[in-house]
Amino acid sequence: MAVFMDLNITYTTDKKRLRSVIETAAHLGYSTVAINYVVDLQQKKQEIGKPKCVLELFDTFPIVQGKSRPIKVLNRLTVVASDPSHFRPNAEYKAYDLVAVYPTTEKLFHAACMTFDVDIICVAVIEKQPFFFKRSPINGAIERGVFFEISYTPAIRDSTMRRYTIANAISLMETCKGKNVIVTSGAEKPLELRGPYDIANLGLLFGLSEGDGKAAISTNCRAVHLHGETRKTALGIVHSMKSEQPLTERQEKEDVPASKRAKIEMAQ
Repeated sequence: MAVFMDLNITYTTDKKRLRSVIETAAHLGYSTVAINYVVDLQQKKQEIGKPKCVLELFDTFPIVQGKSRPIKVLNRLTVVASDPSHFRPNAEYKAYDLVAVYPTTEKLFHAACMTFDVDIICVAVIEKQPFFFKRSPINGAIERGVFFEISYTPAIRDSTMRRYTIANAISLMETCKGKNVIVTSGAEKPLELRGPYDIANLGLLFGLSEGDGKAAISTNCRAVHLHGETRKTALGIVHSMKSEQPLTERQEKEDVPASKRAKIEMAQ
């Protein structure tokens, strides 16, 4: 059974509202969410602080719908910048489970794809993409295991933003071919969240295939989480999956019907 994730729940100082959003996500079937702290380094006197402890929100975390375990809550930092010099990773970055960058210029987008130690690159959804996506930096990001994020909440709030979101998403898909893409909410209120299967279908509007749409809220998000753990430890994470063992020659013979096996033996 797929494990669904929403890696962008907008942070607010209103703990009651934030708690309500996380409870709604658990009810909709999301196993993991990330509280997103946005810092705009283009503005003066913007500093990156440490994230709030998630244990302050709940005494006991809500149980995920259809599962028997509580929801997992991560901390995420999103850095808004226009110049590569704005992005200076330090000890504060390692306090976050995930690190994302929102590039507002083509120069920074290229640097984020090719060199920045980040997990997520955000795609503009509230305005027209200020530059064209080029295949070379996007392929570089894919090879490095960095993912591109599209948030759907702005498309719910406003018809103009909806056009920008869809146009920018399709432009990205034409270049990346649906690889390394995650779809998140960016929700500030419980009513802005949508169920995982609704989002998988929404991916079709963004130019994703049915399989890629489902991966954008499940397996790709899992890969982002593992990438974040690798970045924090600076070593590596081993993620094992069960694979089917190749059949032995004896097993192959046993799988052949008796009548056919006799004919083969006679032919030999």
